[in-house]
Amino acid sequence: MTGLNTILILVGLFLAGGVYSFSKQGMPKGVIVLLSIASVMCLVAGVMRIQGLWD
Repeated sequence: MTGLNTILILVGLFLAGGVYSFSKQGMPKGVIVLLSIASVMCLVAGVMRIQGLWD
């Protein structure tokens, strides 16, 4: 696992935590949706790089 994979996965998990926190605080739905999309994109990119599907 390279450094970029690790960074992408950690950023994705950090954003997922932000989604959870913001939803508990009652933040606007638009912010939660944007963070959710960014989180999923980072996690998927990190996993795809680990699997070797995206070089």
